[in-house]
Amino acid sequence: MSQPTQVLFDAPGPKGRRNNVILSVVSAIVLAAIAALIVWKFGEAGQLTAKKWSPFTFAVIQQTLLSGMLATLRVAVVATVLALVLGTVFALLRLAPSRWVSASATVVLEFFRGVPVLLLIFATFLLFGNQIGSFWSVVIGLVLYNGMVIAEIIRAGILAVPRGQREAAESIGLRGAQVMRLVLMPQALRAMMPTLIAQLVVLLKDSALGYLVTYQDLLYQVNLIGRQYNNLLPTFIVGAVLFIAINMCVAGLARWVERRLGRKTAAVEGPAKVLD
Repeated sequence: MSQPTQVLFDAPGPKGRRNNVILSVVSAIVLAAIAALIVWKFGEAGQLTAKKWSPFTFAVIQQTLLSGMLATLRVAVVATVLALVLGTVFALLRLAPSRWVSASATVVLEFFRGVPVLLLIFATFLLFGNQIGSFWSVVIGLVLYNGMVIAEIIRAGILAVPRGQREAAESIGLRGAQVMRLVLMPQALRAMMPTLIAQLVVLLKDSALGYLVTYQDLLYQVNLIGRQYNNLLPTFIVGAVLFIAINMCVAGLARWVERRLGRKTAAVEGPAKVLD
């Protein structure tokens, strides 16, 4: 016997559908009016003139923006790898059977998760900046904060796996590390993938804070170009577009990984068999 389907809301009737159409049209008009107002204000302030945008046709400006993008991606990639490693380690420590190990890991995790990432970057730069430079100051600050957030995401994903999966693995003779590596983590990864990718996007955006400790990333180069050519607004618009493009690429990669994991799971499990 099939279970009744639960829905969050009833399907709208004719009047509800008409109201939805009206609200959609009104919202579109309002958004178009806001966009037109912004464009008009830009034009009134002289920000849409060719002189303000012409520097972006210069090869040196394009190379500067490209170098800033590469610097941003470099710090984001290194911080992502290290944050994933640190997050996995602390997630396992929090799940350790020893209460002392779990409690100690919890204290460290809550401390670094509670400190703003900007303060972590500043503190690292002020204490060790002369020895490690601005690049590693930004990386360490990002890793300490995002690694702890990722640890909680991984821990929640592991705890979301049904308890019967662990018991079944132990019943066939798998040890604790084997159960975690072969049974729990693969299932937890699929469950936590959307949240994990969202946190990695946050890490990518937080990498722009390196500008405040003189790391020459995309935001640093955008600010430099804007002040040099007295076109801060167009330059920051270009910088925002580049950041959006990077984030869209990350989101696209995440969707591709998620589809791959889904296909792999379907191939392993195969079609359900009907028993007579």
